[in-house]
Amino acid sequence: MIRAAAGRLAGKARRTPLLRSPFLDAIAGRPVLVKPECLQHTGSFKFRGAWSAISALCDPCENGAHPTGVIAYSSGNHAQGVALAAREHALAAVIVMPSDAPRLKIENTRALGAEVVLYDRGGEDRDALGAQLARERGLVLIKPFDNPQVIAGQGTVGLEIAAQAADEGISAAHVLVPCGGGGLSSGIALALAAEAPAMQVHPVEPAGFDDVVRSQLSGRRETNPASTGSICDAVITPRAGALTWPIIAQLCAPGLVVSDDDALRAMAQGFARLKIVAEPGGAIALAAALFQARALPGDAPLIAVVSGGNVDAAMFATALTRFGDFA
Repeated sequence: MIRAAAGRLAGKARRTPLLRSPFLDAIAGRPVLVKPECLQHTGSFKFRGAWSAISALCDPCENGAHPTGVIAYSSGNHAQGVALAAREHALAAVIVMPSDAPRLKIENTRALGAEVVLYDRGGEDRDALGAQLARERGLVLIKPFDNPQVIAGQGTVGLEIAAQAADEGISAAHVLVPCGGGGLSSGIALALAAEAPAMQVHPVEPAGFDDVVRSQLSGRRETNPASTGSICDAVITPRAGALTWPIIAQLCAPGLVVSDDDALRAMAQGFARLKIVAEPGGAIALAAALFQARALPGDAPLIAVVSGGNVDAAMFATALTRFGDFA
């Protein structure tokens, strides 16, 4: 399924590079390679899964009737990916977004042609609201991670990592992946299990929203106690998905937890050393690679996925002001 998604994404998604800086290697004490999905269309990896799901949905060979529209719920990155993919397939798109999502993400989603419906993240159930709108308007729901075609699309990141690392002579590595609902972590883990089985995938979560790490310890799917309280909005979800959690449980190595301050530090380092712009949630895997390398066994290289770069100017300025002085 991942290879089929890669075929549909060919010529549509960007093949983002693997980047490296000796300054980052020095901080981590071992080689660090960065997969900057912040350079992907709409500024995050989410375009891959959205295109995979919508292109499969619109395939007359598989589904017959062409849908009239889609609906999604998202804090912003899945929203923009779905909005662009829907527009390119001439579909209407309705996106349910939390009212406290970064303004840039809300404005960009609207600019891509989607109708945005805002909700209170702390007091309303986005799943219920999305399901209700889907029924009322006859829309197809594209879930942000619990959708096989979305997982397959995100898995194309893993196919690229395997091929690009092989070009660098790397067959074994710790692959650090920002994790919210688990679509990216599970997709990459599936791809690497097939293409580069000596690579271990570690989900990375923000402090206070470490349900996957706790789930790995308990052996059951845990839930986060809060729905707000971190600057890493892109990876705040109630829990891992019903589809993604079993994959993570089977294929992923132990996860890591990153503080908001370390996310900001990683944003500043990514900009200074690689000239990339990362959002806080998108930078947590890089933060883990730079500041928690000792927690990972052996001396294998670290591959960190920077999953998104849709950050408000004020938040990015905070990262550079607080942590951008390397003199």
